[in-house]
Amino acid sequence: MSQPQNTPLTRLQIFSIKGVQMRTFHTTWFMFFVCFFGWFGLAPLMPTIREDLQLSKAQVGNLIIVSVSSTIVARLIIGRLCDTWGPRKTAVRLLLIGCIPVFLVGLAQDYTTFLLFRAAIGVIGASFVITQFHTSMMFAANIKGTANAVAGGWGNLGGGVTNMVMPLIFAAIVGFGYADGAAWRYAMIVPGCMMLLAAWLYQRYTKDTPAGNFDEIDRAAKSNTKTDWSVLADKRIWALTLAYAVCFGMEITFDNIAALHFVDTFGLSQSGAGFWAGVFGFMNIFARALGGIVSDKIGLRYGMRGKSLLLAAMLLLEGFGIILFAQAGNFTLAILSMLSFALFLKMANGATYGIVPFVNEKNVGLVSGIVGAGGNLGGMLFGFLFKMESISYVQAFGYIGISVVVVAALVLTIRFAPRAVTRATPDVMPEAVAA
Repeated sequence: MSQPQNTPLTRLQIFSIKGVQMRTFHTTWFMFFVCFFGWFGLAPLMPTIREDLQLSKAQVGNLIIVSVSSTIVARLIIGRLCDTWGPRKTAVRLLLIGCIPVFLVGLAQDYTTFLLFRAAIGVIGASFVITQFHTSMMFAANIKGTANAVAGGWGNLGGGVTNMVMPLIFAAIVGFGYADGAAWRYAMIVPGCMMLLAAWLYQRYTKDTPAGNFDEIDRAAKSNTKTDWSVLADKRIWALTLAYAVCFGMEITFDNIAALHFVDTFGLSQSGAGFWAGVFGFMNIFARALGGIVSDKIGLRYGMRGKSLLLAAMLLLEGFGIILFAQAGNFTLAILSMLSFALFLKMANGATYGIVPFVNEKNVGLVSGIVGAGGNLGGMLFGFLFKMESISYVQAFGYIGISVVVVAALVLTIRFAPRAVTRATPDVMPEAVAA
């Protein structure tokens, strides 16, 4: 018996674009992928930008902090807007507004103006919340974790591709005769145009839910205009927020600092450093999805307790990997340890959002926004380590590794739900199980 077209899918048909669910799935991860280009397009060009604007280590650290801190508030707001406006309208408006500072950042001529543009660009990082909310709308409980992880991972893949591609775009512009100081500015026009394309695709090919847009259906949540702040009393949400702070927070920190670290510590060229930083991000093509898939499988057999144990294990291995990376005495060992902690970090990202949709079904957008903001909060706090003159980048990585291990131990103490996730069949619409 075929599944009704206006209900959440119970299977993720990854290579299909049939039905509004799969068209929305592919559009929403591509939107987040494109936003990563705008959000982190400047990161692999920072060696050139640092020289062009004569930036100090502390100023570079401030840029890292502001690029992720502005996203914290944006994710909280966007999560709530998804609950009220719907993800489609929210995404299109975010893209149209967010592309403006991406286009205009090339006008910055000093540290202060560049800092302001970097803060404005950081708002588009809230696109992640839309992606997670939208996939949660389109897929049933048995497959939510997998769908969220694949969409999030393929979107995060933009961080890896950005690190590889932006230096090539920069080099091509230099090849046309432009100076380095002008080339990085013109290079940012490319992600701005990509965001406009993503806005058109989102408007054209997505719906808020399988049954239609919020404006077209009688959705109970539409009438709920008050934010349900009672979720803030739920310790499970704060545990997930901390977990995401040390996994995704570390990911965006590494996306920001990797190129500079490889240039300064190992003497790589800007393009070479961008390549290896890109390898880190490129693991999202499978690693985050793997975390979500394993989370769903374990959830079906062992319930939410199994999901939480998986998350704690991934965080623990991530922490040990980062500590090893910090102690790496040569480039080869650094790359091997980077690949190790990258795998577990990205699986932890997927495992976190394998739990998020089940914590509070009436406020999926708000909870996604809070946990997502936690990732940026972690990135912001880690950024302070990299701006301090008294510690090196290597020491900063060591401190981060220790903090990840501590959070892993904390997650072990949290009981997320007393029952197992309901197993779904194609003929039955499954319900998410909350504690």
